[in-house]
Order: sequence, then structure tokens, then C-alpha cells
Amino acid sequence: MTIAKDMMVNDGIRARELRLIADDGEQLGVKTKIEALKIAEEANLDLVLVAPNAKPPVARIMDYGKFRFEQQKKEREARKKQKIINVKEIRLSPTIDVNDFNTKLRNAQKFLEKGDKVKASIRFKGRAITHKEIGQKVLDRLAQELSDVATVEQKAKMDGRSMFLVLAPKNEK
Repeated sequence: MTIAKDMMVNDGIRARELRLIADDGEQLGVKTKIEALKIAEEANLDLVLVAPNAKPPVARIMDYGKFRFEQQKKEREARKKQKIINVKEIRLSPTIDVNDFNTKLRNAQKFLEKGDKVKASIRFKGRAITHKEIGQKVLDRLAQELSDVATVEQKAKMDGRSMFLVLAPKNEK
């Protein structure tokens, strides 16, 4: 029976000799695979290969079903604690008016307080691309206004006809 992630169990173990560890953690020394299987069988447990690259390979006597269940439980707990970070985009223009800028600023602040990252982008249309410094000033002003709740993760850079700036929320720890 060979199951799971790189774990060899019982008859799936190919090594002839194994360094054996009992279910209570006691070292039983180097045994042949047949002897180790016999000891595991008597204890009504499984023989699990825990360190296949060691010389000789290390096997442990344990309840494999219970071990897998515990591992899956730990993985589920770890997944629960993960925070999924979304990237919200705010589009600005180089010639943005004060009130429009303030509205975009409030939206960005809301996103950052929720824990999302904000990608501020400026799309240059027509001849506006000849004045990249105007767009740069708008993005710098946005970063300056949000400096109390956000840090600049990626400085403003050009990509085609657009300029991007990525802001990440400051950690409250």
C-alpha cells in the first residue's frame, strides 16, 4: 500500500535494511525490511519510511491513517490563517481635477484599509505621452496622500502608454 506525498508505507518500501524507530520514539536499530514489517504487524501499526535518503533509510512504526489525518488537519488550519490579498485598480488621468482626485483617493484608502493592494494607473492618450512628468506628479501625489496607510511596493513605471504604481497596506503589528 503506497499512498500520499512521497511517503512509502509497508510493502511499498524497497530498501532491504532500515533504521527503525518505534511508535514511542525509541530507536530499535538497523533491521531488515521483513523484521521491521513483522514488528509493525505485531504492534498492529504501519511501517512508514520517514527519511528515504538517509543511509540506511529511516522508517517509523506508526498509525499511518491517524498520521495522515493529523497532517490534513494542520494543512486546513494553515489555509484558514492565510489572507488572500486582492489587487484593486484605480485609473487616473494626467489632467485629473481636484474633486475627481479626492474621490479616487478615498476609494484607494477604502481598499487599503480592507487589506487589499492598490494599483494606480494613468493612461496617456494622444499627445499626452510627451508629458510623462505630469502623470508622474499625479501618482507621486497619490502616494504622498496615502503614505499614512500605505507603502509604495512598486514605484511608478511606464508600460506602453500607461504608467503604474502599486501600493500595499501598512502592517498594523
